[in-house]
Amino acid sequence: MRRRGVSTRDVEKRLGISRSTLSYWFRNVKLHPRFIKRMKIRHNRALIKARTEAVKWHNGQRIIRFEQAAQEAAKTLEQIDCKSDAVAELALSLLYLGEGMKKSDVTAMGNSDPEILIFFVRMMERLYNVRLQDMRCELHLRADQNPISMTRYWSKTLGIPVSNFRKPSLDKRTIGRPTYPHYKGVCIVSCGRVAIQRKLVYIATTFCRQIAE
Repeated sequence: MRRRGVSTRDVEKRLGISRSTLSYWFRNVKLHPRFIKRMKIRHNRALIKARTEAVKWHNGQRIIRFEQAAQEAAKTLEQIDCKSDAVAELALSLLYLGEGMKKSDVTAMGNSDPEILIFFVRMMERLYNVRLQDMRCELHLRADQNPISMTRYWSKTLGIPVSNFRKPSLDKRTIGRPTYPHYKGVCIVSCGRVAIQRKLVYIATTFCRQIAE
């Protein structure tokens, strides 16, 4: 069986002889190159199948972990009054402390994640009565991105008029390096009122200090 190219594993299964014993018996058995080639092909196919199954298993486990995280997050959110302006302002202040511009004379935030900027814009409207037409935007794009289409995308996403967008800035360092389709550049939204920035930073830093203490 071995000389015909049957693998040690298959011989073990068929005859019930331990693999260690078979390996000892087969130590001097020489295989024809044709059988060696066939065994390599079978081995590679088995390896591909094993890797495919492993990927499926890991992906399944990943989905389970995401579902568990979503369930735990839902329990936490049930305890939070999202309709409370105080809660909303605290959330905005913590976000601003991490992502907002703190060394400028305006209240502004830049990010490539639309969800973050949508939240920022909506909170500016809700908490401080900042009108969309009073907000200004600036785009920082990669060299191969179309300034017109990206401006339209961010304008539609945020609800801010196209006329409120300054001329986009293109990063020449990215010339020749293709951009992923999901990346829409960095958009900076400015509200112009530095008093809001000061309040947000004070709320966030004071809150963090109090919690830490």
